[in-house]
Amino acid sequence: MRTKRKDIEENVIATVSTTAQTTTTEKPLLPSPTITEPIKMLEPIPEDHQHQLFKWMLQEKRKVKPKDPEEKKHLDEEKAILKQFLRAKSLPTI
Repeated sequence: MRTKRKDIEENVIATVSTTAQTTTTEKPLLPSPTITEPIKMLEPIPEDHQHQLFKWMLQEKRKVKPKDPEEKKHLDEEKAILKQFLRAKSLPTI
C-alpha cells in the first residue's frame, strides 16, 4: 500500500508542532546585564515649571472622554490628586 502525500504532510506537521511546543517551553535563564555607567543625577525642576506642568496635565485629563464608569472613576481620582498639588503651598519635588 502506498502512502499518500497528504498523510505524509500531516505526520510532518504533527511532529513539527510537538517539537515547537517542547522547545518554546524550555527557556534558559540569561544573566541580567550589569550597569557599568553611573546614573547621572538631573537638576530638580523649578517649582514654577512644576506648577505649569501640573496645570497642563489637569487640562489634558479634562479633555479625555472616558469609555466606561471605571475609567471615569480613575480619571476623577487622578484629577483630584493634581488639584491637591496645585492648591498646596509647596509642590513635591519631581
